[in-house]
Amino acid sequence: MKTFNKVFTVLVFIFLYVPMLVLTVASFNKGMDVAVWKGFTFDQYAALFQDGVLLPLLLNSLIVAVVSSLVATVLGTMAALGIHSMSGRMRRLTMAITNIPMTNPEIVTGVSLALLFAFAGQMMKLKSVLGFTTLLIAHITFNLPYVILSVMPKLGQMDPDLRDAAMDLGCTPMQAFFQVIIHEILPGIVSGALMAFTMSLDDFVISYFVYGPGFVTLPVEIYNYTKKPLHPKIYALFTLLFLVILVVMVGMNLMQGREDERRRRARGVFGKGEAA
Repeated sequence: MKTFNKVFTVLVFIFLYVPMLVLTVASFNKGMDVAVWKGFTFDQYAALFQDGVLLPLLLNSLIVAVVSSLVATVLGTMAALGIHSMSGRMRRLTMAITNIPMTNPEIVTGVSLALLFAFAGQMMKLKSVLGFTTLLIAHITFNLPYVILSVMPKLGQMDPDLRDAAMDLGCTPMQAFFQVIIHEILPGIVSGALMAFTMSLDDFVISYFVYGPGFVTLPVEIYNYTKKPLHPKIYALFTLLFLVILVVMVGMNLMQGREDERRRRARGVFGKGEAA
């Protein structure tokens, strides 16, 4: 059984990462055909960084991803604190509602938001309402559940008496909030922010329905590129994006591992103190 599990795991990883390996190799190919290797080169990366269309669109995607993840992190953390203070039944109901955007098909979410923005535009008598603002609102909307789900477990692990203990030692309620509560749930906040950033950076389906011609993101423009033969510099772009997301995810996992190790050590010290 163990052998089967190992073989199955290897097959899954092959299925997941061989396409990215092929894409990475293609980004260093001198030729235009992925199936024909014509020599190693960095020309595709040079062409990418000299491109006057893709780089501004990449900047647009980064702006939306950074702003939406920051706003979603603040709102999501506040929402998680509010949900955590609810009673058990109300908390479960609220969390079920919070999970709907994650389980809802993205195309349904995109169309729903597009209709909402169109209705709002008609109410305000605007000819074109779609643009940066609608794109930002949409990204904040689908990022919120990821932040909430990242912060809630940390609130559950936190000792509920810490805040009261800090106030007994002279902290004001605001000081206790920032120096104790935020400090305790900070790994969850950072994990949620990183998750929101990665989800926003590569989102296409929802963005496709809510973007305007004045502000286009990179995934939407790449969709237009796929309607014709791809230039190898697109492979280079895909490779760089994959590496960025990989670094973010590895960093998030390392941070989570360090936090778990810190908690284990703290529990060990506390247990020894009680034994003594």
